[in-house]
Amino acid sequence: MPVKIRLQRHGKKGKPFYWIVAADARAKRDGRFLEKLGTYNPTANPAQIDLNVDGAVKWLQNGAQPTDTAKAILSYKGALLKNHLAGGVKKGALTEEQAEEKFNAWLSKKEGSVSAKKDELAKAEADAKAKALEAEKEVNAKREAEAKALEAAAAAEAEAQEVTEEAGNEEE
Repeated sequence: MPVKIRLQRHGKKGKPFYWIVAADARAKRDGRFLEKLGTYNPTANPAQIDLNVDGAVKWLQNGAQPTDTAKAILSYKGALLKNHLAGGVKKGALTEEQAEEKFNAWLSKKEGSVSAKKDELAKAEADAKAKALEAEKEVNAKREAEAKALEAAAAAEAEAQEVTEEAGNEEE
């Protein structure tokens, strides 16, 4: 029975949410699966991925073939690297400790880059809010200036009308 690691779609229309599953290749996309390995939410920025790396490695070692998107997710979370390192341990090129050390070093580097991206996105969002607030303040200042000008014009017109009324009263 050929096994695939693939995505199962859940969520509303226009708001996708996926389960990462190991399933028989002949099963329907959203049908039966052998094991749920994690979740993937592409609507968040950056995308939220929760993956059981050890479970994914177990399926990869048993011959499961990931789909293109699932392969990208497994690579992003380090499951493919861990599988590769496990192959090196089997062949005797590495010890278990060396493989674990390499994986942890890669994982810490990856977490650093992800947190840097999150910080960058938060900074960009804060800058956009500050820019919008500044533009709004500018618009409000223009409105106040226009309102004061209209008020002054109305006062001048009323004063001119009073002067004309007084001149008309003096003539009588």
